[in-house]
Amino acid sequence: MATVRLDGMLREFAPKLDLSVDAGTLGGVLDDLESKYPRLRWKIRDETGTVRRFVKVFVNGEELPRTREMETRIGPSDHIDILHSIQGG
Repeated sequence: MATVRLDGMLREFAPKLDLSVDAGTLGGVLDDLESKYPRLRWKIRDETGTVRRFVKVFVNGEELPRTREMETRIGPSDHIDILHSIQGG
């Protein structure tokens, strides 16, 4: 199972820091997280299902490109970091 680590902004919506997920793509990982932890819905993805522009996703330390991130293959030994940046003025 892949490991997902949420940053401090998102941790309040899930019970622990490191979460285990079993999915073949990033889209599947996010579907799994949102079904297990409904309070995460709309925090990572927008209403179209794409990752919000102020959320960064890293797989094994590399930031995913925005163009195809939902289709990115995820293996059982992968580590996913989801960072929710602060915006405002």
